[in-house]
Amino acid sequence: MNAATIPAWKRGINRAEICDRNFSEFVRAWRGTPAPRPREDAPVLPGSALDARGFRELLESQLVSRHLDLMARVLRVQNKVFYTIGSSGHEGNAMVARLARHTDPAFLHYRSGGFMAERFRKLPGMDPVMDSALSFAASAEDPASGGRHKVWGSKPLWVLPQTSTIASHLPKALGTAVAIEQARRIGHVLPVPADSIAICSFGDASSNHATAQTAFNAAAWTAYQGLPAPVLFVCEDNGIGISVKTPDGWIGRNFRSRPDLDYFHADGLDLAAGYGQVQAAVEHCRRTRRPTFLHLRTTRIMGHAGTDFEIEWRSIEELCAVEATDPLLRSAAIALESGLMDADGLLALYEDTRKRCFAAAENADRRPRLATLAEVVAPLAPYTPAAVAAEAARPAPAAARAAAFGGEEKLPERQVPRHLAIQINQALHELMAKYPETLLFGEDVAQKGGVYTVTKGLQKAFKGARVFNTLLDETMILGLAQGYANMGMLPLPEIQYLAYFHNACDQIRGEAASLQFFSNDQYRNPMLVRIAGLGYQRGFGGHFHNDNSITALRDIPGIVVGCPSRGDDAVAMLRTLAALAKVDGRVAVFLEPIALYMTKDLHESGDGQWLFPYPEQGLAMALGEGRVYGEGNDDLVVFTYGNGVPMSLRAARRIEAAHGWKVRVVDLRWLVPLDEDFIVGQARSAKRILVVDEGRRSAGVGEGVITAIAEGGFGSRPFGRVVGADTYTPLAGAAFLVIPGEDDIVEAAARLA
Repeated sequence: MNAATIPAWKRGINRAEICDRNFSEFVRAWRGTPAPRPREDAPVLPGSALDARGFRELLESQLVSRHLDLMARVLRVQNKVFYTIGSSGHEGNAMVARLARHTDPAFLHYRSGGFMAERFRKLPGMDPVMDSALSFAASAEDPASGGRHKVWGSKPLWVLPQTSTIASHLPKALGTAVAIEQARRIGHVLPVPADSIAICSFGDASSNHATAQTAFNAAAWTAYQGLPAPVLFVCEDNGIGISVKTPDGWIGRNFRSRPDLDYFHADGLDLAAGYGQVQAAVEHCRRTRRPTFLHLRTTRIMGHAGTDFEIEWRSIEELCAVEATDPLLRSAAIALESGLMDADGLLALYEDTRKRCFAAAENADRRPRLATLAEVVAPLAPYTPAAVAAEAARPAPAAARAAAFGGEEKLPERQVPRHLAIQINQALHELMAKYPETLLFGEDVAQKGGVYTVTKGLQKAFKGARVFNTLLDETMILGLAQGYANMGMLPLPEIQYLAYFHNACDQIRGEAASLQFFSNDQYRNPMLVRIAGLGYQRGFGGHFHNDNSITALRDIPGIVVGCPSRGDDAVAMLRTLAALAKVDGRVAVFLEPIALYMTKDLHESGDGQWLFPYPEQGLAMALGEGRVYGEGNDDLVVFTYGNGVPMSLRAARRIEAAHGWKVRVVDLRWLVPLDEDFIVGQARSAKRILVVDEGRRSAGVGEGVITAIAEGGFGSRPFGRVVGADTYTPLAGAAFLVIPGEDDIVEAAARLA
């Protein structure tokens, strides 16, 4: 093909209009001889696994998807639609939807209009056109996200909303597949049939992303050990990522021969040919319970999005060649060749679908949109204090709790006061006895009991189906957690060190914590993530084991972060965090100060003043509730957390001796969200204020504390800040040069004097 042979009307820049006209021109120009009209249950073409009825319904789904794309391009310029990344060229994914069940959890990328239109057939009374139009229009009545984003999602159809463009949804799709099988091993009742599979779609370009690769590796790692993982990875290969082409043959070469990742290829451009191939992949995944890779041939027409004018960077010859592979042209040919439809009937269906999509869009434009901040954030972080408190106070079943600890006489509240690591361990035993659906997992947590033995004995008490080691991959640990949460379990993943969380931060930031927001609280990711971190370890460390950067956690909307400084607080906080996950579906993080794990003394060696009794059942801690040492002491109020608490208490004794002041130390305990009312209340009577923040100077907790005090009207009080330096933590004794010390607190107080 060369420019001279291309009609003038095809050389314009509006490729959407050209693709639209191509369909009508193709149908009108068809001059073949149709076969006798097939019966509804007969193959639409000889040798095809697809019957005539199925073909017609798939064609209808393809047309719905196409006209939603065309509608979006037209109405976007009128400010009636706010999303133009389309599915044109990918409509063959409707075959996957038809062959799967609506109870197979689906994690879809953004070119899934065909899939969704077909899946809507699975339940009566649902309208893919109107539901999609509401989402395109950002209407508050959008049943998927409530107008917060254009997402493909549906609660009754088990399509969990995804906004990812870089395959960050693959780990949780695999996690969901693993969870479906794990349920049987722990006696958990699933919200979907036991033989369900997880479906996950993505593009060829996204398959190269590190997050995708970790999911493929973990799937193969799981299958290699003979463990079921029924996930269907659907790689929709259109040969290009925005403007970067995928090398010809790369996907097939890269995935065809991977051990323990079973490869299937299907032609997504031809319903008659591709249907049997897709069917084989879906049935294989369901029957074998093995991770399955479906390489689905697609194309991309009309550009990446409405703002992508491909004519500016692709030749007209190339564009026309790509547009000639439009799957709707092949579907039109099948309809005509088979005798199922004639040209007039096919064009009438095409135009009727157009009218239906535009009418729905105009209707959606008249519906209300989110109008207030309160409406926007309503599903982000639900919190029902009374229900959470009641759940936190609810005791574990007595028999199960006694069995977990090895007998009534060994119950923790009957033991002598203990240090932080022991009491966290005891609280975990209690939570797992209370919630049979709880799973604890991570690196080294099982037989070894964790690097610091915090999980010691848990596998023996609750067996390997509930307490187990994972591969060394934090991204996959958090992906598994989301999968278990999707299937109604309560995951307790462990991230071994705070520095390692940064490898996998987006699994919380972009995925787990955003699900309630983007699904309008229809889907939730309840989990309690334990992370060992912060500084002050002696004899072991450097940055990767003394990471004091908690900024990445504080910046994630909707999560809760608790940080205890002593054992009894840890127990009460864990009870509340687990209840918060159970009742409100929240993503909770428990940041454990490593250097305080084994701390027993406060002022002098052997004083035992940092050992505390185990709290009785029923005792929990309200979200945001701090602990105050020296209530009523107003000469100096110190705000701190974690390691800063015992350090500030020791410094307070020296400050009182030096200046005759009465010092109050406030342990924040909850770092996200900061309880600003509590902070302001403690600052109100303070003559001087000192903030001790073991994090870094930039973006640390202290900034939030000072802001709360200033906005509360007490910023004029003399105040100071003792904080870590903006640097990585070095090894050995040099580490203590970059984080606050007791002497620093005393000196800062002297400056306030």
